[in-house]
Amino acid sequence: MDSTKYIGMDVHQASISVAVRNAAGKLVVESILETKARTILEFIQGLQGSLWVTFEEGTSAAWLYDLLKPHVAKVIVMILTTSSKCAEAISARLLAARRSWRSTRRILSRSMGED
Repeated sequence: MDSTKYIGMDVHQASISVAVRNAAGKLVVESILETKARTILEFIQGLQGSLWVTFEEGTSAAWLYDLLKPHVAKVIVMILTTSSKCAEAISARLLAARRSWRSTRRILSRSMGED
């Protein structure tokens, strides 16, 4: 059984909406977290399995990437190439869906220190 969890984060200054899907794509957890390191890490450490996290590029992206990288299998920072109206509709649920990862055109993982 694949224990991979796909975590989508919709990051804002004061809060982060989080959605977690299992390998079958079933939504298993939804939560709203404070945008604080301790709160985020406590949430991540409460999950089991190989954790893949994705969120949109933004003002907190580098900080969040550096925070999460030692605690998860993969961090993917997305630059959405859609119109701003479409980008506003992106939610944590959509980011947690593996199929949404294939629809992005650019991924920042290389520029943030990964191969």
